[in-house]
Amino acid sequence: MSGAAELAASGPLAAWLDSHVAPIRGELQVTPLAGGQSNPTYKLSADGRQWVLRRKPPGVLLASAHAVEREYRVMKALAGSAVPVPRMHALCEDAAVIGSPFYVMDFVEGRVFASPALPGMAPAERGAIFDEMNRVIAALHAVDVNAVGLADYGRPQNYLARQLDRWTRQYRDSLAGERDRLEAMERLIDWLATHRPEGDEVSLVHGDFRIDNLVFHPSEPRVLAVLDWELSTLGHPLVDFAYHAMTWRVTPDEFRGLGGHDLAALGIPDEAAYVAAYARRSGRAALPHWEYYLAFNMFRMAAILQGILARSRQGSAAAADAERTGRRARPMAEAGWRLVQAMQGRGDQQGPAATQ
Repeated sequence: MSGAAELAASGPLAAWLDSHVAPIRGELQVTPLAGGQSNPTYKLSADGRQWVLRRKPPGVLLASAHAVEREYRVMKALAGSAVPVPRMHALCEDAAVIGSPFYVMDFVEGRVFASPALPGMAPAERGAIFDEMNRVIAALHAVDVNAVGLADYGRPQNYLARQLDRWTRQYRDSLAGERDRLEAMERLIDWLATHRPEGDEVSLVHGDFRIDNLVFHPSEPRVLAVLDWELSTLGHPLVDFAYHAMTWRVTPDEFRGLGGHDLAALGIPDEAAYVAAYARRSGRAALPHWEYYLAFNMFRMAAILQGILARSRQGSAAAADAERTGRRARPMAEAGWRLVQAMQGRGDQQGPAATQ
């Protein structure tokens, strides 16, 4: 069972909702929610109430991918914390109900912005939105994982080494053949492995913290919910923040970036100012190995995009534009390799943010 119509007609789903979420007396309506490339997401409506159902996709899945169980656990643990999340209702791990595991949470009414350039807004509004994003990611990295019951949510040691191994395997598992092999990606993999910085920090990390995974208040620059926690774990906060800040280093064509925009005219802080705000909020004097972390995240994003392309070809992609999105793997890997070449030219892997 995969489509919205099939879910709406599903007696087992309605019965499960009635038992685990709320009494279902009227007709159950199911509407696909656009935007996600990984786990299919639907809006449920019945008796004047609204929820969201998020499920694993059908078909053969890559190892460790589409972990809706982990999404449910982390959002439930963060209820009442400084990190805004929807209210979680129930997790169903029985694939027999709709064909794959899923969970149900509140539907949060608000604004979701597809582009970080925030078209149509006044400069002051854009600045306030970016400051709020900065505040929320700093709050996320300050969460006491012991206090919220997430001390065992991931292995805290050797995060970068494990991530390099995971995404290298996932990239290679996604290749249909030699024609899909990305030369820039292979060079990135070799360079990142041999230049991995020493030292480690551990916090809760989101793994995909970007503007289109946030729900903002309908009229205020305030985040009401952080969504899409599939890649969350215990990891290095600066690696997580560098993924978020990668927006400044890529173009809209490469992947939802700010490259090429006149940031001052838009009222959006430049990378240095945004990094400095995070450093201030997180009590840091500097962000060491900054450009290494940026290059790593370009590699990681290229691996994710290659996986989306593979699912598109298999017919199990969650979004209609999956093939077009997946084809961005090559330019993303090439952007990462260009950054490495620039670092090699300067003889460093720190970059300007290291001295903020």
